[in-house]
Amino acid sequence: MIKYNYLLILIVMLGITFSCGDDSITNPPEEIEQDITKYELLYGTLPDPNLPADNELTEQGVALGRMLFYENMLSRDGSQNCASCHRQEHAFSDTTRFSLGVEMLPGKRQAMSVFNMAWNSNEFFWDGRAHLLRNQAILPIQDELEMDETLDNVLSKLSASQMYKDQFTRVYGDDDITVDKMALAMEQFILSIVSYDSKYDQWIAGNVELTASEERGKLLFETEYNPFFQELSGADCAHCHGGSNFENDLYMNNGLDADADFADLGRENVTNDPMDRARFKVPSLRNIELTPPYMHDGRFSTLEEVVDHYNEGIHPSTSLDPAIQATSETGLFLTADDKVDLVNFLKTLTDQTFLNDVRYSDPF
Repeated sequence: MIKYNYLLILIVMLGITFSCGDDSITNPPEEIEQDITKYELLYGTLPDPNLPADNELTEQGVALGRMLFYENMLSRDGSQNCASCHRQEHAFSDTTRFSLGVEMLPGKRQAMSVFNMAWNSNEFFWDGRAHLLRNQAILPIQDELEMDETLDNVLSKLSASQMYKDQFTRVYGDDDITVDKMALAMEQFILSIVSYDSKYDQWIAGNVELTASEERGKLLFETEYNPFFQELSGADCAHCHGGSNFENDLYMNNGLDADADFADLGRENVTNDPMDRARFKVPSLRNIELTPPYMHDGRFSTLEEVVDHYNEGIHPSTSLDPAIQATSETGLFLTADDKVDLVNFLKTLTDQTFLNDVRYSDPF
């Protein structure tokens, strides 16, 4: 009887072992497959974007890029990611004058916004040192004042994560994680960040009206400087901030300093051309209300200070842009009311929908 009981217990235990002991037999792990579903890029009334032919946006590619954008493993001490200096609530810019990297080390410039990059093609960063957007995505990882990490270390950390191995497989068809694949995925996500639903855009679509002050500010924005008839002179902003994205994709010296006072040579550091001295990328004015401080070195705290600079604070220099040269002696003739109206128009470029779009938020 005792032997029978032992035999019965043994049979039951063996049954449990075979039925429950190895889930891989009854529930094999999910097989991860490549998914090349195209990402639908929405951009309202903006013109067609400049998308790279060798890096088509896919849903999984954008998702991987978003993960990497918010990934702290990209930094040496795990304290930084791209969003540390490019915050969605500030239109993917930074409110610190000189953006802080690992160990809270200050950088050398204010962080540029990274939205509507699909409408930029003339290099990236303030000085244009990155030829392609995918290069811009990778360079901060290696910068000692930003993430201060080696690419080999980043690859090792990501390769140890099954989550990332699975996502790279969904995008590229295998789980081999490389720098090139990282860069392409981050490029896809940044290209997907689009702002096109401001009050100004709604006005263009005929859905809202501008106030009298905003209308007058728009007129000042678009009207050229006129040294002969001051009452007809405008702020002449559209020379540099024209088009639907309110920028010209060029590098310009906007009169911040005289020759003897240049602390940052800007574009010249890249081209070695003296005529590029103190020239910096012209940023978009979309969401400009949300991106103080202003200029490459964050020297202006408010939009009012920026307007004052162009109105009466231009410093002549050898490489000063011709579009600004003419106003350096006389100023723009803007009155106090003009300045208020101009700033009110600039605030119509703020896109609240974009600021709260979950597609661009932290996925973790």
